Amino acid sequence: MTVDQEKKTVVPLTGKEYLESLRDGREIWLHGEKVKDVTTHPAFRNAARSIARLYDALHDEKTKAVLTTETDTGNGGFTQKYFRVDKSSEDLLASRDAIAQWARLTYGQMGRSPDYKASFLGTLGADPDYYGKYADNARRWYKEAQERNWFFNHAIINPPVDRHKPLEAVSDIFVRAVGETEEGVIVSGAKMVATGSALTNYNFVAHYGAAPIQKEEFALVFVAAMDTPGVKLVSRASYEMNAAVMGSPFDYPLSSRFDENDSVLIFDNALIPWENIIIYKDIEKVNNFFAESGFLNRFTFHGVTRLAVKLDFISGLLLKAVKMNGTDQFRGVQVNVGEVIAWKNMFWALSDAMALNPDEGRNGSKLPNLNYGLAYRMFMSEGWPRVKEIIENVVAGSLIAQPSSSRDFQNPELKPLLDKLYRGSYGVGAEEKIKLIKLLWDAIGTEYGGRHELYERNYSGNHENIRLENLVVANMSGQADQFEKFAEECMNDYDLKGWTNDTWINPDDVSYFKQ
Repeated sequence: MTVDQEKKTVVPLTGKEYLESLRDGREIWLHGEKVKDVTTHPAFRNAARSIARLYDALHDEKTKAVLTTETDTGNGGFTQKYFRVDKSSEDLLASRDAIAQWARLTYGQMGRSPDYKASFLGTLGADPDYYGKYADNARRWYKEAQERNWFFNHAIINPPVDRHKPLEAVSDIFVRAVGETEEGVIVSGAKMVATGSALTNYNFVAHYGAAPIQKEEFALVFVAAMDTPGVKLVSRASYEMNAAVMGSPFDYPLSSRFDENDSVLIFDNALIPWENIIIYKDIEKVNNFFAESGFLNRFTFHGVTRLAVKLDFISGLLLKAVKMNGTDQFRGVQVNVGEVIAWKNMFWALSDAMALNPDEGRNGSKLPNLNYGLAYRMFMSEGWPRVKEIIENVVAGSLIAQPSSSRDFQNPELKPLLDKLYRGSYGVGAEEKIKLIKLLWDAIGTEYGGRHELYERNYSGNHENIRLENLVVANMSGQADQFEKFAEECMNDYDLKGWTNDTWINPDDVSYFKQ
């Protein structure tokens, strides 16, 4: 951690300190081997540096004003704005702008940046008493996370194992308490999808799913440091490493530095200290905290803002691509590009609306509007696949007709042929055109790009829940009753005999049937 020499206060990590914090002996498995150091391993090192760049921006005078604000913990320091409780629409807009500023540094590609988990950590300060006997733990983690901007991620989904059985019947796989000591709770089991967890300091573990927990030993919400003995990550293949082995930054400009490796998080008799427990043996609370805590409001706010930035980026790529193809004046192409821009504008509008029409949180706090957040969850699952489809339609064969790698351009025998074959319209050279096409292909068509489509479809939950929860919240809030009453107002204006409201005139004088 960094100490401000004048104020003697703890301030957020720098990029260098963040990278050093990852060298803690964490247990990460990839291709049958333990990763010794994620900051130097070719599967993780550039993604780690992308996150380090975010931390450095907190200390950069050019971006510090947008990104940071004073802490509310009394330590006299500063923090990334979304780590602090919002008290007004103005606070929420400022937090939104901070989210967007960080997202621009990764072109909207990294959904699990440190401010993502601030979506939950910020709620701990608004109402720590919600956590009952563990309220002091909530207060401590709010203070810790805000002052240092620790990088948290979460794992809240059960692995897709034995889904034909009740949740409690899969006790050999799902996370549960297997014992207690004076030091804490002993935990075993697995969670997914621990996206980016290889590069985090802590993991937040909880339950989310259609099937509620029914036994106390499964009712757990806690924080686990990544170097906790017994904590393991089993990583999927690294797109960053694949890019490094088979290509170059020119060939894979996104996957080579923004790959958030998805993993399965395993607890093998891991001791979770009592001070890291947030909920334990409270079945009702563990099943309902997702919505009741304000986490749902806040993570959708972060998500819609990050996606809007991503669509700013993809809109720019698409506009450049159709110009280079010489199709930018075709009406059908313009129509499709316009649709992409409309999707972008809609998500920015939802981001504005969530801040400007906030829900009341606990103890005077303000939460982003949940109704609009739920709308984002549904439309994002359709929006990104639709944008991808449009790009495939209008950029078309150019996405495939590209040289195998940057090495082709570096071959003096081949380069003159490539310069002719791959040149773009309006005088754009072959190298510039292919640089753009490879960037666009990495965004939507490589294995990394394919994973991004799956991510946007499932980021907020399964395709049924993200729709169903709009109805659930409408019922819980009383809005569903209001909607029905509104419809009944219209129905009450008439009956079988005609208008019951004297605003309107019955057709008795002109009715064919009454003549």
